[in-house]
Amino acid sequence: MKENKAGAGMPARIKEAFKYFDYRIFIVYLLLMTIGVIAVYSASSEILLINGFKATVYGVKQLSYALAGVVICLLCYRLNLDFLRRGKLLLWLLAAMMGSLLFVRLFGQEVNGARGWINLGPINIQPLELAKLILILYLARMLAKADGRLVRGHIISQLLPTAIVAGFTMILVLIEPDFGGTAILFCMVLIMYSVSGIPTGYALLSIIGIVVLVVGGFSLIVAWNPSFLQNVYVYKRFIAFLHPFKTAANEGAQLVNSYYAIHNGGLFGLGLGNSIQKRGYLPEPYTDFILSIIAEEIGSLGALLVLGLLFYLMLLIMERGVKAQSQYSSLICFGVTAIIFFQTLFNVGAVLGLMPITGVTLPFISYGGSSLWVLSAAIGLVLNVTAEEKMRQESELADEY
Repeated sequence: MKENKAGAGMPARIKEAFKYFDYRIFIVYLLLMTIGVIAVYSASSEILLINGFKATVYGVKQLSYALAGVVICLLCYRLNLDFLRRGKLLLWLLAAMMGSLLFVRLFGQEVNGARGWINLGPINIQPLELAKLILILYLARMLAKADGRLVRGHIISQLLPTAIVAGFTMILVLIEPDFGGTAILFCMVLIMYSVSGIPTGYALLSIIGIVVLVVGGFSLIVAWNPSFLQNVYVYKRFIAFLHPFKTAANEGAQLVNSYYAIHNGGLFGLGLGNSIQKRGYLPEPYTDFILSIIAEEIGSLGALLVLGLLFYLMLLIMERGVKAQSQYSSLICFGVTAIIFFQTLFNVGAVLGLMPITGVTLPFISYGGSSLWVLSAAIGLVLNVTAEEKMRQESELADEY
């Protein structure tokens, strides 16, 4: 009899656990990962066969990453947010983050001119991805704590501790070197500062200052064209961005073949699995240039649909952030939106030749475990804070009556 009662109670407990679950966000998240698994399989199968491997190797790996991502997402949804707000826990997380970023710079595996990965046998871990999420948690707690207490004229000194932590993290990423990752962290931090009550002028001045410094610096370097930079990987990628067809035989190959893929696909594409550029022409078509293969196979309209799903997900998360009564919940939502938005922006910009190639992957779509797992954890946190907001609102309504 006791077993029957326990068995009968299990569905009720599950129903109660998911009473405040945001299914719209979760379904869009699942759709994007499903598209990612299909796209990775299609983009990688030809090159795997050419090199004597099974066509399903990367597709199966991406499916396993996606399934693990769902588990991570649901675990983060069920976490106690008060536990994540603990100062001691955040200090340990920050220490682990700084240590892993320093370790990867000194001993990490070098890929495409950057030391950004820790090799753990069957998988490679990218500490940068963890840094994004840990910084969101840290800034959300600290900025929410300072909400309403910022004094004009003393804002910079009040926010200096958080700025030092964020700045040191960006320096560690920059020296890998990873310019794309540094830019994403900077934009994410700036967005979180902006929505925490800091005057808009501070944010605008920061953006203008950084843009002027970066553009001016690169313009001077390109005009000077020093001999000691000719063999530096990052510099060669930047020159390839400026002159892709002149460097099509080496660094410009990815961008040129990306153009060909998008042109081949037209509006409606050549058909799923029929890409030409993935057959050894476009290097690593299943990672940061997977959108080019999507455009070639299902057309520009299909690629726009994928991007539309990404922006719909961002819109849903941002809407939850705007409606949140808790500053902490709002900052979590805006931080996660910023990661997805700027990662998408830098990836699409590189694929279209509007920005330098920085190796930034397309969220939920490109091959790889680290990015997908961290994004899954981020979605889980968003689902968690939205559920907490719904419970709070329901409780307030109950108190009124």
